[in-house]
Amino acid sequence: MGCCGSTEVSAAWTKREWRPLEDRSCTDLPWFLLFTVFCVGMGSICGFTIVTGGAARLVFGYDSYGNTCGQRNEQIEGVRLSGLDHTDRKFVFFLDPCNIDIVQRKIKSMALCVSLCPTEELKTYQDLKRFAMVNGSELCSYELAAHRYPVLEQRTTKCPKLPVPPSKPLPVFNRCTPVDISCYARFAEAVVTFVGDNSVLHRLIAGVAASKEIIIGLCVLALFLSMILMVIIRYISAVLVWILTSLVVLGSLAGTSVLWWLYIDYRLYGNDTSSKVLKEAKEEVEVTRDSGQALLVYAVAATVFTIILLLLMLFMRKRVALTIALFHVAGKVFIHLPLLTLQPFVTFFALLLFWIYWILVLLFLGTTGNPVQNEETGLTEFRLTGPLQYLTWYHAVGLVWISEFILACQQMTVAGAVVTYYFTRDKNRLPVTPILSSVLRLVRYHLGTVAKGSFIITLVKIPRLILMYIHNQLKGKENACARCMLKTCICCLWCLEKCLNYLNQKKSSYFSFPTCHQFI
Repeated sequence: MGCCGSTEVSAAWTKREWRPLEDRSCTDLPWFLLFTVFCVGMGSICGFTIVTGGAARLVFGYDSYGNTCGQRNEQIEGVRLSGLDHTDRKFVFFLDPCNIDIVQRKIKSMALCVSLCPTEELKTYQDLKRFAMVNGSELCSYELAAHRYPVLEQRTTKCPKLPVPPSKPLPVFNRCTPVDISCYARFAEAVVTFVGDNSVLHRLIAGVAASKEIIIGLCVLALFLSMILMVIIRYISAVLVWILTSLVVLGSLAGTSVLWWLYIDYRLYGNDTSSKVLKEAKEEVEVTRDSGQALLVYAVAATVFTIILLLLMLFMRKRVALTIALFHVAGKVFIHLPLLTLQPFVTFFALLLFWIYWILVLLFLGTTGNPVQNEETGLTEFRLTGPLQYLTWYHAVGLVWISEFILACQQMTVAGAVVTYYFTRDKNRLPVTPILSSVLRLVRYHLGTVAKGSFIITLVKIPRLILMYIHNQLKGKENACARCMLKTCICCLWCLEKCLNYLNQKKSSYFSFPTCHQFI
């Protein structure tokens, strides 16, 4: 046994190596059980829409009498011409497909189930009769006999508007889609929202359908930016930190200089202008005076901000050097863990698959419920009534919570892999699959913690989204005080959300961190 300072103690310390403690226990297990129950509820909503026929009505389509195309239907009480056998009629045909409500993006035309879409233009009722007799596809309402189309009085209201444009079946959704490009663009946007009236659910569906290009573009942009960020961290991190720091300082100095220059210019030449304006109107003088005071306030505020920024850069220059060193270590991580670059792709595709599932179930919900006759159009629609209408809100909460859960899983996986790399002294003795080990550790021990953190973020994000929606709806209608309060609340919730995200990332690193070490 060696004394203090002996070579034996030193040799013992030099032989010690660190490794993470493998004797772990599950964290936040009640939250994991709660999240599991919530996911079961999300799956139950999908099952409910399939069992009640909402999925079939969306995919196969249904007519204005509540009959689903392509199958035998049951009689709906109080709805005439319901309960028909449409086994041979697999396509939805709209009598006036170009009659679309642009605001609500909804087709207002009567819909029928037909066995064949008209591929050529039909100009007269004789053409409608000939098409029905030859192809067995009747394009007028079911109670009208095909051979009497030209002489019936109801043909103007229960037959398609002439001329009937050529159409072809829409893939997957089995709707007869006009070939005419001028009508097709609006029709394709409205066909997925042919699910009911102007309720919250249907406005949400219409918003998703209208913004699909923006949503896809933002997803691709996020993926592209994440790849650029990885390249920056790997190669030019040190240069980038100094460039960004210099740009911030120079931008602050330039902005302050411009404000003072404008104020000095006002002081030198504004008095002459104001004396001339005084003779014309006293109100203009007050406006000019207020502009000068505003310039002075902005210039002083910018000066204070610039001085504080320069002092921070002066006293925190060592922190900047530490940040550069951290980026340098992060670059080495990508060298030893090249599969880490695939994490943005994995997360992107996981979110994409979930969002596709979420949108499909949302559309299923739009065609699920009790049949109701629309008083305005006379068409039969399906709506969720009573407690079932809250399924939409449950589904909306699931979008935020599960999306945040997937993002938190990525953060936890990356943190675990990086910690394993950092605390392995001999880099040649790294585990064969540190990323897979991190994933298994996450799944086995820390899913409850991830569910808890993502739920906290959800509790903050949902009120912020609601306030943003209210702000957009009241734009131009609310007074200045209400507008200021709304913006203040939105800003505070945004700041709180960012702080919670930061704390969640720290917590992810903490649970991945070897809080207790063993010696080899």
